[in-house]
Parts: sequence; structure tokens; C-alpha cells
Amino acid sequence: MDLGLTDKVVFVAGASRGIGAAIALGLAARGYDVALNDIDRQKTELESVAAQIRAAGQRALCLYADVSDKAQVEAMVAQARTDLGEIDAVVNNAGISPKGPEGERLDTISTDLRTWGHVFHVNFFAPVVLARGLIDELSAAKGAVVNVTSIAGSRVHPFAGAAYATSKAALAALTREMAHDFGPAGVRVNAIAPGEVETGILSEGTDKIVETLPLRRLGQPSEVAEAIYFLCTEASSYVSGTEIEVNGAQHV
Repeated sequence: MDLGLTDKVVFVAGASRGIGAAIALGLAARGYDVALNDIDRQKTELESVAAQIRAAGQRALCLYADVSDKAQVEAMVAQARTDLGEIDAVVNNAGISPKGPEGERLDTISTDLRTWGHVFHVNFFAPVVLARGLIDELSAAKGAVVNVTSIAGSRVHPFAGAAYATSKAALAALTREMAHDFGPAGVRVNAIAPGEVETGILSEGTDKIVETLPLRRLGQPSEVAEAIYFLCTEASSYVSGTEIEVNGAQHV
């Protein structure tokens, strides 16, 4: 879907690879300048995405912060505001899904509370801290917030752990609450729930899940980015408080 070039700014958290990189590059191709965030150890990957955006003729600002740290998020917001001046959309894509020593799923019995807390700080608290930190800019732009949830937020998943899944379910609920609270400021808030998407961090055995999907294939990061682009534009101007599944009919 191509709704035409724009001249806007999007903030993408968790933008160094996979779905986040596809989101940043996809919106840049439509004329968005992009503020890219990830943790410092992803610097090489994030700079590569930024270089591609600049080569396409758009501005790219790299912001390194651990979104589980409220102070770092607030400092990052201040820098984005100073360096970019306006923000039209925020995409909360940063997320973590810890595994056990052998790569196994961490369930409600085996996940310690410290791990559980860290997952929620990254996957759940960071999105609201970031969005409310930029609410003045989003309001001025009559902009949009898109939270990236997960297929695991509504059903038990064979690979996604309990802390990850419950944090994504909570993020879906948070999306509704934010839509209610941000709406009077003219800001729309929605969520995208990706299914089995082909990235470099797929768990072994995902191919078996794909065999049962109606579409019989993995999703592509660009397909998630297309849905997010729609939610950032005027084409979805009366869409708020919803979660769109991008999963190849996995749950039918």
C-alpha cells in the first residue's frame, strides 16, 4: 500500500533489526524522518539502518538507551525533541523474550521475579513512558502511537515465555487505556500483534507451526511495517484503541 510521500517524523524504539528495522526503513521510504532507538550494544546494526535511511534522503537520528531505565528514556525523549523538533508518530517495538539456558521456554513456574520485572519494564512500562514523554509533540501533530504486541498475548505459545506473553497481553490492554486517555489530545493509539515473522531470532521449530497456518508461510517484517504505516497515516484517522493481528490467519 502506498499512500504517497510525507514529510513527518517517526520515533521507532527497538529499530536495529528485524521488524523494527523494517518499520524504520519502510516509513523512511514514504518520506518520514526517523529517530531510531536501541541499546548501545546494537550500535553497529542501528547505524547501518540509519545509513540506509540517509541514503534514501531522509534524516536519521540514533538514540541509544535501555528502555527499561526510566531516566534513560526521559533523556532520550529530551534529545529527540531538541534534535528533531517534532514527532508525528511513535512506534513501540522494543521487546525482550528471555529463554532458559538451553533456549527453552520460561514458564510461570521457572521464571524468577527479577526476570519477570525486567521483561515488564522493557515490554510494558517503556511504551507508556515514551509516549507520554512526547504527548505534546504528538498532540501538536494530531499524531499516532503504535504498540507492537504479539500473537502470544492472547494464547499460550510454544516458544514465547510466560513473562513475555503476559507483558504483551498487558500492552494490548494498555493500548486501549492510552487510546482513551490520549484521544482528547487528538492522538490515536493502536497496536499490531505479529504472528510468526521471518527474522534472525526465530526459535527452532517455527517451521512446524508454519505448516499449520492457512497461508502456509512465515510473515515478512515488511508486511508488519505496512500495517504500522497504515496506522500512522490519515488513512486510519478514525481508528484508535484497536489491536490488529498480522498472523496469516493463525488463530482462525
